Amino acid sequence: MDLTVVAYVIYLVVSIGLTVWVARTLSRNGRLFLSDVLHGNEKLADAVNHLLVVGFYLVNLGFVALYLSGDGTIDSARGVFEALSTKLGVVLLVLGVMHLGNVYVLNKIRRRGVMEREQQPPVPPQGWAAPAAGA
Repeated sequence: MDLTVVAYVIYLVVSIGLTVWVARTLSRNGRLFLSDVLHGNEKLADAVNHLLVVGFYLVNLGFVALYLSGDGTIDSARGVFEALSTKLGVVLLVLGVMHLGNVYVLNKIRRRGVMEREQQPPVPPQGWAAPAAGA
């Protein structure tokens, strides 16, 4: 079997496995964060979480597929390792950037929600006060 094909198969198996593992980990651990961002609305948090996972899969698996093509033929075991390390390193960097981007956006939304809650008075107005006579 051609070593280039072996490198492609290993690349696809490892990249898809990493993408699935990262997506499941982020989904499972990000649910609580989404619930806080969305003020405890569990149904909305689950829906947003699912949409984020689907988008994560689409972007990352699309990138993995586009990055599959090689620069040339691989004719040694060393070439297999070099090609795989480059390709998998880039995939890992893309996964990390995607994760940081999601966390950044959700944190901005969370901060906005916290600021809106702090702007409301802790006690509702209890009555009306007439202006002072001398003012």
